[in-house]
Amino acid sequence: MKVDFSEYQLKENHIICLSPYQPFTLSSEEECSGFILNFHPDFFCTYRHQNEIETEGVLFGNFHGLPFFKITEEFLFFSLMEQISREMSKDSIAQHEVLVAFLKVFLIEAVRQKKKFDKDSVLKFTDRQSEILQNLVDAIESNYARLHSPQEYADMLCVSSRTLAGIVKKYLNQTLTSLITHRIVVAAKRELYLTSKPVKQIAANLGYEDEFYFSRFFKKKVGVSPGIYRKTVGFAKLEKK
Repeated sequence: MKVDFSEYQLKENHIICLSPYQPFTLSSEEECSGFILNFHPDFFCTYRHQNEIETEGVLFGNFHGLPFFKITEEFLFFSLMEQISREMSKDSIAQHEVLVAFLKVFLIEAVRQKKKFDKDSVLKFTDRQSEILQNLVDAIESNYARLHSPQEYADMLCVSSRTLAGIVKKYLNQTLTSLITHRIVVAAKRELYLTSKPVKQIAANLGYEDEFYFSRFFKKKVGVSPGIYRKTVGFAKLEKK
């Protein structure tokens, strides 16, 4: 499996969490099967239900974590998928409410198991590597809107860019550039997804003075322009004018 800039090997009973337009490919030498749960923000917006279900930064938009996890309660998830499938085949009253309820249970259980998976699969760092990596993640989170280059973060953390890149590649299976880029893209998607802010304003808020450079950057990383992304998955069209 390839997601964004990284490649992973998966076995059975894994859940893969992807955001709209997040690039990925799946390939297998043997026959495999699974479920796809695909929902639009007009149906259920994970951002707007963040206080109820902590999906953002856990299942979605986790710029430094793995985009998948192994489930330990297979029957629960398979049962929920079957109930969702049966409900969708009906023509009953309050169908939307029932489907949202099933989806919430599914996402809550997924968040619980993803957190457990992350805790159980914590990589073994040396104390120094752990400190550097955590400081890097914190630095990107605080400065992604103004610092875009690996060298700037290396200078901030007082380590060489080569050392920093090596730690990121070894433990996060990404390049340092892709780690920074991913965080910027997550923020850009969120603004396009939830607000009516002009693309020029979003670009400026993320440290890009040239709106057209930002649009080219976004399209290269996401596959579509900011305008197309907002038009197809954005929630802002429901805002009061």
